[in-house]
Amino acid sequence: MYTHIWLKYLPIIRILMKKSAAGDQVLNLNRPDFEKAGVARKAGYKFTIEYTNGKVANVISTSQLALDLAAVMLEDATLKNLFTTNNYQVSLNTKFQLSIKNCTPQPEALALEETTA
Repeated sequence: MYTHIWLKYLPIIRILMKKSAAGDQVLNLNRPDFEKAGVARKAGYKFTIEYTNGKVANVISTSQLALDLAAVMLEDATLKNLFTTNNYQVSLNTKFQLSIKNCTPQPEALALEETTA
């Protein structure tokens, strides 16, 4: 249902996923794109997708918007490679802002945990 919209944003999402290693990224989406597709809620849609070990790690079945985004991202070869080496959190808020966070533990943090354990 929303696949065509996510495919439009996919090149930008790819860039932001790569940049997320340096810090959280935010993409302002075009609200009319979603309204034309039938997303007419005044509050907009809100969801979070957690990618761990190359898979979606949380339940997103209640949001068709999230399901379609997850499917588009998991089918993309570049993103599939990123998902095998990193963990991500992708969220959409009610202002149609897509946030991308790289949740992969940094090597320094892992070394610190090992020395304190």
